[in-house]
Amino acid sequence: MMDQILGKAGSYLFAQKANKEMGAVSNEINQMSNSIEGGAKWLVNKIKGKIQKPLPEILKEHNLPGGLFPNDATNYDFDENTGYLTVILPGPCEVQYKDSSQLRFNTSVSGYLEKGKMTNIEGMKTKMVMIWVKVTLIAVEGSDKVQFSAGMKKSRSREAYEAQREGVAVNSF
Repeated sequence: MMDQILGKAGSYLFAQKANKEMGAVSNEINQMSNSIEGGAKWLVNKIKGKIQKPLPEILKEHNLPGGLFPNDATNYDFDENTGYLTVILPGPCEVQYKDSSQLRFNTSVSGYLEKGKMTNIEGMKTKMVMIWVKVTLIAVEGSDKVQFSAGMKKSRSREAYEAQREGVAVNSF
């Protein structure tokens, strides 16, 4: 009788642990799949075991500062043929850079990566005075400036965006 009780209790605990683990896996899949196209490709690449370069390296290869995205933006999909980049983040966040400028990121940021610029950006905002404005273009000016187009153009020091920074979670994009 005691063996049956312990067996049932063990089965129950095992089932609870399995459900918890499956829930965690499901949450990770949901977070990574926020952008169906980018998230699904990232997940397939992860399952296949495909090794990707770190995101800062991809940015530097295109002459952009390696620290544009927060340091937890490690999951991305980059189509080398079209130049389309999708970066997946665990949640919306803000980053304050060395020059006191701020960027806000959605759970998915995408755009076309070209030499010295990222165009047609979706999922990124910058703070201008007191309001958040959608960033549509980031371009390198010379060797020491980065230009952000968000309704109007704003040039900032490239040095401020070279090192990755911690993102601070926000409730909404």
